Amino acid sequence: MEQVRVDSWLWAVRAYKTRSAATAACRAGHVRVNDERVKAAQKVGPGDVLRVRQNGFDRILVVGRTLVKRVGAAVAAEAYEDRTPQREPVAVIAVRDRGAGRPTKRERREIERLRGY
Repeated sequence: MEQVRVDSWLWAVRAYKTRSAATAACRAGHVRVNDERVKAAQKVGPGDVLRVRQNGFDRILVVGRTLVKRVGAAVAAEAYEDRTPQREPVAVIAVRDRGAGRPTKRERREIERLRGY
């Protein structure tokens, strides 16, 4: 059973655009392997469960196959199983016309009410 570095694997399966971005995410504590925070050099193998925090949401990935080098998107998608739960749809906030100026007090209150502030 071959094992690879977690930052290298995340880069290879296209979870991050660069390997240095994957390393930075590990340093910041956005990557967990089997519910434990890990460093970039932590080894992962088939069957490990990764929780990757991206854009404010957790992606849950199960390692199916280890990859060392970056591969095509179709091959990369076969290397893991995505167990991320569906996100709730986000309410669309009314868009102001460009150049319409600052919102009025009434409009600002409506925007805050929609955002839940």
